[in-house]
Amino acid sequence: ALCMSFLFYEAQRSGHLPEDQRVEPWRWDSAMDDGADVGHNLTGGYYDAGDHVKFGFPMAYTATVLAWGLIDFAEGYEAAGQTDYGRAAVKWATDYFLKAHTAEYQLYGQVGKGGIDHSFWGRPEDMYKERPSYKIDKEAPGTELACETAAALAAASIIFKKDDPDYSAEMLEVAKELYAFGDEYRLEYHKSITDAADFYRSWSGYGDELLWGALWLYRATGDDTYLTKAQEAWDEFNLAEDALQFSWDDKKAGAYALGSMVDPDNTMYADALKAFLEYLKNDATYTPGGLIFLDPWGSNRHAGNVAFLSLWAAKYGDPADADANREWAEGQIGYILGDFGHSFVVGFGVDPPSHPHHRSSSCPIPPDTCFLNSWGQNQPGPNPHTLYGALVGGPDDSDGYQDIRSDYQHNEVACDYNAAYTGCLAALIETS
Repeated sequence: ALCMSFLFYEAQRSGHLPEDQRVEPWRWDSAMDDGADVGHNLTGGYYDAGDHVKFGFPMAYTATVLAWGLIDFAEGYEAAGQTDYGRAAVKWATDYFLKAHTAEYQLYGQVGKGGIDHSFWGRPEDMYKERPSYKIDKEAPGTELACETAAALAAASIIFKKDDPDYSAEMLEVAKELYAFGDEYRLEYHKSITDAADFYRSWSGYGDELLWGALWLYRATGDDTYLTKAQEAWDEFNLAEDALQFSWDDKKAGAYALGSMVDPDNTMYADALKAFLEYLKNDATYTPGGLIFLDPWGSNRHAGNVAFLSLWAAKYGDPADADANREWAEGQIGYILGDFGHSFVVGFGVDPPSHPHHRSSSCPIPPDTCFLNSWGQNQPGPNPHTLYGALVGGPDDSDGYQDIRSDYQHNEVACDYNAAYTGCLAALIETS
């Protein structure tokens, strides 16, 4: 399952694909003109989900959390022989972020327009639609985007520090610039990149990214300035309150865990983490089959995200709670992998999904019939190409799920869906 998750990320790659690309023959170079409209090379990065927009905000969260798993569950990755694939998955994103940072106070945060992109059901190799590029700068800032990208680069700098110190140092310097940008020029990023508002608006605001980014920069640098920044964000935005999930939008619960490690003398983090994990076990909603149900959109994703925090706490948190935290998280990942009757991971386990809401895997080669009459979207059979490792959205609150391509609420896939789930798999390998 862990190996397959990285195959999914390879299937989501945009730009010029490397020679060691393992998803073939149905994926090759695509979107090679990204950034031409603004005179910058913005090729690379990841297609977000079943579509072909490159949304920078959730992509940055994905990279941060993938890097987090590689750092704190390194033994699991090593045991499964997946460390190099994990680093490659992170680097595909961070290479793109470095390209997108075109000036000290400038970051391109989206390529592709949601409505235009979603009107095309086809392979990215065959795209013919306009792909505009969107940025934040001093005149139109975006704190969440800048600080989450800073977090991603800071976290990635840790995993590359030993083997590629020059690359690590470059990422860390850009991370510092982006965090300073996001902190100095504060504005919700969807007000500057307005197309993102209908897809990835940060409803939680930017306080959590100011905290999260500062904690990652402290972990990467050891500079106490960032602990001060974290404390300021905690106090200004009342971040001890209202953590009900962990996601691309809301980083508070993740910051509780990270803060408890990097600032152990400040008990507010450990206390908040303990309260959050108790809420998950005792007060959250569950399906009859036992999946924690935090949101109807991507229910599996949300379960995997908080299972990651529970497994992290089992290893690094209060030893008195370790067994309970591990057992609870094992139950959530077990549900996802098929304990309730079928797998929710494409290509893995018993009766896995075969009709994910995903354009490129649904289209045959040659693709003519796909984008001329939406054959790939509407044909009743399985996707012609198996999207190995992709975690689909998941069941409703009654465990109801149908493997139907058109049901994007329950059957779409996304880079952020797999991020924490991947770390969970490494954590479980460590304890198996």
